[in-house]
Amino acid sequence: MTRAIFIDRDGTINIDKDYLTEPEGVEFIKGSPEAIKLANELGLRVIIISNQSGVARGIMTLAQVDAVNSRLVDMLGEKGAKVDAIYYCPHHPEYGDRIECSCRKPGIGMLLRARYEFGVDLSRSFVVGDKWSDVKCGENAGSLTSLVRTGYDDYQRCIDAGIKIDYLADDLFDTVTNFVRKKIETES
Repeated sequence: MTRAIFIDRDGTINIDKDYLTEPEGVEFIKGSPEAIKLANELGLRVIIISNQSGVARGIMTLAQVDAVNSRLVDMLGEKGAKVDAIYYCPHHPEYGDRIECSCRKPGIGMLLRARYEFGVDLSRSFVVGDKWSDVKCGENAGSLTSLVRTGYDDYQRCIDAGIKIDYLADDLFDTVTNFVRKKIETES
């Protein structure tokens, strides 16, 4: 089975701009393309997982989410970084169709999809994000977790809720260089 790094999009890879609807608005957090390139070099599947409740709220369309994701992938490619897949949840339990789904983080539906499509071993994979729901998603899947202090920095909320954080990081680059790489090297 393969190993993956599941990375939240807004606030972890790119600057969170509250419902990013235009591809031209994609702006990387410093070091994130280099972190993804290093994850590629470490042999990890790189899978972006993102809650996009703006769709259910009527703020954006699926086409806009896809256009932003496409631009993000192109910009990463220009930096030598590759993304294997992007999964997102367009649902919200209080808006739109009010769907209670398994794909919305902290649910693990997106991770289960990767397990099915890529043969990902969730217990040997990493989940990285800036919100409590990212870390809880990783914990729910039995994966290793990292909370980054870019974006929301939900550290106190995780502590208050008893959510286990395996690594608290300044950013995605810190996570991949000082947690993911070291974890992989110690297991080799």
